Amino acid sequence: MAIPSKYDASKVEDKWYDYWMKNNYFHSTPDEREPYTIVIPPPNVTGVLHMGHMLNNTIQDVLIRRARLLGKNACWVPGTDHASIATEAKVVAKLKEQGISKSDLTREEFLKHAFDWKDEYGGIILEQLRKLGASCDWERTAFTMDPEMSESVIKVFVDLYNKGLIYRGYRMVNWDPEAKTTLSDEEVIHEERQGNLYYLEYKIEDSTDTLTIATTRPETIFGDTAICINPNDERFTHLKGKKAIVPLCNRVIPIIEDEYVDLEFGTGCLKVTPAHDENDKNLGDKHNLEVIDIFNEDASLNSFGLHYQGKDRFVVRKEVAKELEEKGILVKTEVHTNKVGTSERTKAVIEPRLSDQWFLKMTDLAKPAIDAVLGNDNEINLVPKKFENTYRHWMENVRDWNISRQLWWGQQIPAYFYGDGKEDFVVEENIEKALELAKLKTNNQKLSTKDLRQDEDALDTWFSSWLWPMSVFDGIRNPENEEIKYYYPTNDLVTGPDILFFWVARMIVAGYEYKDQKPFENVYLTGLVRDKQRRKMSKSLGNSPDALKLIEEFGADGVRVGLLLSAPAGNDILFDEDLCQQGKGFANKIWNAFRLIKGWEIDENLAQPETAKIGLAWYEAKFQKALAEIEDHFSKYRLSDALMTIYKLIMDDFSSWLLEIVKPAYQQPIDKKTFDAIIEVLENNLKVLHPFMPFLTEEIWQHITERTSDEALIIAKYPEKKAFDAAIISNFDFATGVVSGIRTIRKEKNISFKDAVELFVVDNDRATKEFDEVIQKLTNTATINYVSDKVDGASFRVKSNEYFVPISAANIDVEAELKKLNAELKRAEGFLFGIQKKLSNERFVSNAPEKVIELERKKEADTLAKIETIKSSLNSLQ
Repeated sequence: MAIPSKYDASKVEDKWYDYWMKNNYFHSTPDEREPYTIVIPPPNVTGVLHMGHMLNNTIQDVLIRRARLLGKNACWVPGTDHASIATEAKVVAKLKEQGISKSDLTREEFLKHAFDWKDEYGGIILEQLRKLGASCDWERTAFTMDPEMSESVIKVFVDLYNKGLIYRGYRMVNWDPEAKTTLSDEEVIHEERQGNLYYLEYKIEDSTDTLTIATTRPETIFGDTAICINPNDERFTHLKGKKAIVPLCNRVIPIIEDEYVDLEFGTGCLKVTPAHDENDKNLGDKHNLEVIDIFNEDASLNSFGLHYQGKDRFVVRKEVAKELEEKGILVKTEVHTNKVGTSERTKAVIEPRLSDQWFLKMTDLAKPAIDAVLGNDNEINLVPKKFENTYRHWMENVRDWNISRQLWWGQQIPAYFYGDGKEDFVVEENIEKALELAKLKTNNQKLSTKDLRQDEDALDTWFSSWLWPMSVFDGIRNPENEEIKYYYPTNDLVTGPDILFFWVARMIVAGYEYKDQKPFENVYLTGLVRDKQRRKMSKSLGNSPDALKLIEEFGADGVRVGLLLSAPAGNDILFDEDLCQQGKGFANKIWNAFRLIKGWEIDENLAQPETAKIGLAWYEAKFQKALAEIEDHFSKYRLSDALMTIYKLIMDDFSSWLLEIVKPAYQQPIDKKTFDAIIEVLENNLKVLHPFMPFLTEEIWQHITERTSDEALIIAKYPEKKAFDAAIISNFDFATGVVSGIRTIRKEKNISFKDAVELFVVDNDRATKEFDEVIQKLTNTATINYVSDKVDGASFRVKSNEYFVPISAANIDVEAELKKLNAELKRAEGFLFGIQKKLSNERFVSNAPEKVIELERKKEADTLAKIETIKSSLNSLQ
């Protein structure tokens, strides 16, 4: 194949992805190899690729590709989550555009529209992941509402119900008026918002007295069923046992006493609205108060709201405040900041609401999951460790999980009512089994399926996805099947800390309940992707780049490198497109290095030069050292550091040093032994780089020589770790110091590389001698002379050795050089004066720490040596 002059990612990426797919490299089936398994955090079926997905899936792909190279049976299971609230909202909006209301449809009709929507849009994000290079086992693609997945969810619900862990209760829940469903506590985000505190005057029955209450929600007065005072509050002794009249609706309500009332807050009198505040509900239960629900499901007021019926709660707040003010009931208004609960999904302000819901008891279920992460055995490892505190706080304060949602898109709760009473139901996997159970429970053999009515609610999406590592291998329905036994527990989970409780903790709970085993060994928690100004990337801010456009501009490999270079584990990622440019530049550098190598003519009769032999020996040691570092970084999930080690190895050690050492002279051939060795070095570089830059590496790999499908890089054998000579690495570092010194003199003195120079060494450390030929080749040095005394010329030091390059006056501008050296001498002498002044100060010497004195003395010695060198250079020119 002809090698293109430039690397064009757009022509390469589809070609190799199709090739990998055609050869089925991503697919895994159980065999004798060690399995390595990752399950994808299933993105919402409504989703499109954003920067968080890009980072998360790049990390997973790096881990899975590396496992494949290490000879493991790598299985990465992809899929999507049905995302009940988000998807139902999208389907309802689409139907609305077509003039169809959800309420006009049966559940079955609505679900057909929902599945049609899913079929049309649901695969977009998975298709986009292919563009990134994600090597998922696409044959295993799962969807949380696939029939077998739903069957697993229903099976678990029935099992937990039969164990007494799921119950139905009339509770105060978080109500999302936009999605018209309940939310669990964890799906509510509490935000500080500025509002008003309204002071309202209530009349006392059969009296001219009044009392004042302070409320942030004047619209809820229609649901007031008591006024509460603290029994210890002497200000209100005269109100004990009396009744108050609720403004506007003129309902008479009792004045009750309870120490719950804060004497310091507001006026000391509290209005009690049991239907619309959890604390008020607790007071109401304690004092047997009436419960009046004033809201419809969309948070507009119902008939209890009198002339405000049908109006939105926030509209009513303004209008009722105005009416109260006009009637002299609103005494004053103050600006007040308080925490407001909002829906994570719809952003709507949450309304506390009483309703019948299904709950899962979590306290006992959580115990094994707490031990797994925080116990002595540390079965599950969170990376970074700092998230263990977050995990502990959530899990040790866990509340019963509200698992029912007032939606149609999701698994329908398998509870079947056979009567009108709240307890007239049975729980079974299907209606046929439910009928048998209902007959048994009622002792009524005449019951038929027509007499049964299934609960309308669907299950919380998380109740489906908490089974994900088991259900994708059919481990719930068929717990002893070959796949679950082979792939479970999985190895690594890569996800964001924002769903550590929602998903990660719950999967751990489910894993111990249903497999008595952890679901995964390690949880790698990525940070949030932020822009350069540290703002979270979001559509609303318009600061989130289009993921596919980035791939188009920089290539998938460039974007992967850009993301990973800025992604330390658990810390937020400050994303900068310049890093993608750096990734693209890195790809070009490797491509050009490869073209350079392939452009060399080979002469099979040439002997291998000593320089090449030494350079290759050094690089082998350097490569092995890097390999050990990469291994260490991977073990600690420091993927950014692993990539940086590879980046420096290829950019600096390989491209800047090794290729220069072995490169044949202009228009001269290279010996076969060196060429073959360089190709082997290149191939090993490609192997360690492949997980990070799969497309570029496969393209070069396939250009090196003709390969069969069994020889593709994606399934090649990862380089083996071997013992290495650390001394040759440190000695070479010494030698590079010498090369840099000579190059600096050439640059400063404007000596052409074509002109050979001589080098004299006052040698106290023989470390570089084995690299003398390398130094000569890289600097065009005719001879290296080891001498005992200094030689006239430009000089530099490397450790304890002093090096001299005699300068011919014919080659340089003597006047300019003298001017420069005199300026350098003046600066050095000024610096020396400052140091010596400090060291001659007795107070400084007697009070400063020994290390500080030592450092100052070293500075003095170095500066004296530098002055001597400059003077020597000046003498040689005068």
